[in-house]
Amino acid sequence: MVEGEYVLLYLDQRRTYLVKVEAGKTFHTHKGFIKLDDLIGREYGSTVASSLSVQFTVLKPLLRDYIMKSVRRTQIMYPKDIALIIVYSGIGPGSHVVEAGTGTGALTTALAHFVRPNGRVYSYEVRGEFLETAEKNIRRAGLAEFVTLKNKDITVGIDETNVDAVVLDMATPWLVVPHAYKALKPCGTIVSFSPTIDQTVKTVEALRENSFIDIETVECLVRGIQTERGKTRPQTLMTAHTGYITFARKALKPSLNNEVCSYSGCEANHQSQQPS
Repeated sequence: MVEGEYVLLYLDQRRTYLVKVEAGKTFHTHKGFIKLDDLIGREYGSTVASSLSVQFTVLKPLLRDYIMKSVRRTQIMYPKDIALIIVYSGIGPGSHVVEAGTGTGALTTALAHFVRPNGRVYSYEVRGEFLETAEKNIRRAGLAEFVTLKNKDITVGIDETNVDAVVLDMATPWLVVPHAYKALKPCGTIVSFSPTIDQTVKTVEALRENSFIDIETVECLVRGIQTERGKTRPQTLMTAHTGYITFARKALKPSLNNEVCSYSGCEANHQSQQPS
């Protein structure tokens, strides 16, 4: 470990701490303080003792650690939902993705992680104070170079064109659907996360009206398991409903039906539409 890196100090499964390694500073916990100087030069996986001789394991932070340890001004999207969004939308290295709203940047961080090294995330947010928090979270994860934060109302329009995916986590996603259609490549995907079924129904109706197909809505529930010989059972508490996730793909309108959409690459052959 070197100065300036972030580490995860692990006490137990419920108590972990994301800390920046800085010379001359200490990190205080209810189990005593840790001199951050002591972390410099150590290997990940090693242990360090607090001032009360309590052992902490020093781990390299994972993407989920940066997400769950985000500084929060709003509710964050959980890894269970983010995982479905990434896989169902086809987002990967090189993808160009439009996102709204940014919130605390948890989903933005995940999207940026997966579009590396030559993709980009364009994230729209109307609240300037949210963008300030999101920028700090994204920068802490080392992903700022792959993100453009925009203090704009996406319901007015999308600046980008020829993008691979549009991902929405906002109160009125149905208002963005026509703009998303214009911004997406042929066969591009749109994803909308909504906490209520009323929002979801309005969004699905808008998708059908705007030539989107393969429309699917899912809900992801995750239940942990207490695993111990003779006592294995589902945990009493679980992360249940967080939201409904709707996926769809852009189909070409009849006036463009001579444009060929390849399932494997989703590349357009129509000469009148050129990537911007």
